[in-house]
Amino acid sequence: MGTPGGAGESGAGEFGAGESGAAGWGDGTRVVHSAAVAPGEPFLAGPVLAAPYRLGGDDTYGRAHNPTWRALEAALGGLDGGECVLFPSGMAAISALLRTVLAPGDVLVVPSDGYYLTRTLAAELRVEVREVPTAGPYPSFEGVRLVLLESPSNPGLDVCDIAALAEAAHACGALVAVDNTTATPLGQRPLELGADVVVASDTKAVAGHSDVLLGHVSTADPALAERIRAARTTGGAIPGPFETWLAHRGLGTLDLRLERQAANAAALHAALSGHPAVTGLRWPGAVGDPAHEVAARQMRRFGGVLVLVLADEAAVARFLERSELVAASTSFGGLHTTADRRAQWGDPVPEGLIRLSAGCESTEDLVADVLNALG
Repeated sequence: MGTPGGAGESGAGEFGAGESGAAGWGDGTRVVHSAAVAPGEPFLAGPVLAAPYRLGGDDTYGRAHNPTWRALEAALGGLDGGECVLFPSGMAAISALLRTVLAPGDVLVVPSDGYYLTRTLAAELRVEVREVPTAGPYPSFEGVRLVLLESPSNPGLDVCDIAALAEAAHACGALVAVDNTTATPLGQRPLELGADVVVASDTKAVAGHSDVLLGHVSTADPALAERIRAARTTGGAIPGPFETWLAHRGLGTLDLRLERQAANAAALHAALSGHPAVTGLRWPGAVGDPAHEVAARQMRRFGGVLVLVLADEAAVARFLERSELVAASTSFGGLHTTADRRAQWGDPVPEGLIRLSAGCESTEDLVADVLNALG
C-alpha cells in the first residue's frame, strides 16, 4: 500500500498512449500522461463541440459519441482497471447504474450512513431497499440483486472490507458496486478487490477545481459497460464536452493534489486530537481510527477528508466566521479547504458534525488558521 501522501503502486491495464512502460508507471506519471500525444499535437486536445458528425466515420451523433469523452474514459478506465462510461454528474452515474441493473421487485442493499441522495434515489425505485451501516454488521445477501457500498462513507468515513463483502455477495449471486468518490481512483481500486462496478462523482477530487460536474461508472464486464453506455445514449444523460475536457485537465494534477491534501489532513488530525472543542474526530489514515485497520489493507492512500464534531450549529458558525482559509461549501476534494455541516442537508448526524476537506494550502498556514478559528 502507498503512503498516505505518496504515489503508491501502479495498476495494470491500457492507459494513455498505451506504451510498454504504462503498466509499471507510478500514479503521477499515469495521470500526467493520460492522453496519447502525437508529434505536433497539443498535450491535451481541446473539446470536440459537435451535435451531428459527417457520416462515414465512427461517430454519428453527439448524444452517442464524442472523442473528448473517449479520452477521459480511457484515462479513468485505466486507473480503475475497467471500462469507463462518463456521466454529467455522480448522481447521474448512480442513477444509470441502478436503473440498468435493477428490475422491479429486486433487492438492493445501500449504506445507511452513505451519501443521502443515494438513499433518496433508491427509495423512488420499485425495488426492496435494505439499509446497512458501512461498518456492518451485514446480513445474508441471499436474494439480493445489487450491493452498493461506499467506502470510506460520506460523511462518516467508516470503511468496509470490500474483498470480503464481494466474496459473500458473489456467493449469493449478487453484484457489488462501490462508490469510490471519497477514495478516488488513486486511493482505492475496488475492481481489483472483487467489486463488479465502480461509481464516482468526478466533481470532487478528479476534476479538483470546483468548477465541473461530472461522474463515471467503470466495470471490468464489457457487456455491462455496453448496457450502461446504451442507457446513457437512450436516456440522454450525457456529459458536456467542455466539462469533460476540464476534468481531464484536472486529472493531470490529481497525484500532486492528493499528496498535499493527505499531508494537510494528517497535520490537522494531529493538531485536533485532544482539542477541547473537538469530538468525534475521524480520518482513516490515523492509526487509532476505528477504520484504519481495514483501510490500511485496501486503500493505497487515505485522502484529505476528515470528520469532526463541534458543540452545536452555533459553534460551527463561529468557527467558519473566524477562519480565513476554511470556506463553507457542500462539496469536497478541491484546491480550497472547505467545511460542510452535514446535518443541514438531512444526514442523521450531530448538529455540529463537520466534513472537513483539506485543500492544497501550505500545511503550516492551514493548521494555524484552523486552531485560531477554534479559539
